Amino acid sequence: QVPLVESGGGWVQPGGSLRLACAPSGRTVKNFNMGWFRQAPGKEREFVAARRGANNNLYYGDSVKGRFTISRDDAKNELYLQMNSLKPEDSAVYYCAGMGGSPIASTLRRAQAYEYWGQGTQVTVSS
Repeated sequence: QVPLVESGGGWVQPGGSLRLACAPSGRTVKNFNMGWFRQAPGKEREFVAARRGANNNLYYGDSVKGRFTISRDDAKNELYLQMNSLKPEDSAVYYCAGMGGSPIASTLRRAQAYEYWGQGTQVTVSS
């Protein structure tokens, strides 16, 4: 098991920013494949962004490209999702996820491929 601890959700007005953090217990964030997904009420879990540990390749969902950015802090062993220009449709529970191995890009976009999940953190964008 790899517990993933998330933090940083909350409420923000449209156009605002939030940063989510995820800390994988027992794994080094630098080498671990990690992703962010979100799920709004009545909708399927949606791919947001992912990072391939072996080569630091980053991947983003079409709806967040150009607004969201993945980064990491090796000293703190944390992965971040910086969310800018937030819209009401970004409101959802955001989940951090992790998997081992050497996944290809398409695998990193699939929620079913991830072995480990955080508890989720609520992000609400409204005026």
